[in-house]
Amino acid sequence: MSIDSKYGFMACKIPLKRIGVVIGKDGQVKDIIEKNTQTRIEIDSKNGSVTIYSTKNTADPLSVWKARDIVLAIGRGFSPERAFRLFDEDEMLEIIDLNSFIERSRKSLKRIKGRLIGERGKSRRLIEEMTSTYVSVFGHTVGLIGTINQLQVAREAIKMLITGAPHSTVYKFLNRKRIELKKAELEIWKPIKFTES
Repeated sequence: MSIDSKYGFMACKIPLKRIGVVIGKDGQVKDIIEKNTQTRIEIDSKNGSVTIYSTKNTADPLSVWKARDIVLAIGRGFSPERAFRLFDEDEMLEIIDLNSFIERSRKSLKRIKGRLIGERGKSRRLIEEMTSTYVSVFGHTVGLIGTINQLQVAREAIKMLITGAPHSTVYKFLNRKRIELKKAELEIWKPIKFTES
């Protein structure tokens, strides 16, 4: 990934097999990203290079970053509908490279991905439900979409699974953190009591 703020563009690469998903039927997905971020996206279908340009209509300088994150999210296995959650300014994308935690072998990678997904997708589903994040296990990466607090909990749960923690321990951790997250949300919306002077 590279950026040149002087000319207002960013470049990144996505897997070739995900290019069609980024473009969408009749270019619909690409159009939605461009319209919502007021950017222009060019895709090289031969090598997976994607360049995102700001335009004269780009009001927010962070729009190019936002478009890039949505493209990267789709490239790392998220459906466009899930990636569009990133249009919300509070939502962020995080990509964890599994190769940085394990030996670079297909056997190790397959074992770790199996732990992260779980039987019939149970582990991934529970991480999503208990942290209100979206999780995508794709290739040698795990993609996460959520708010800062949600990502922090999901990331920790994933690291626990990668390092061999029992699934039951991870589920207990997630349940405890879910309660903490709910309490934090309630605190934010707690009515402020004013005292008369």
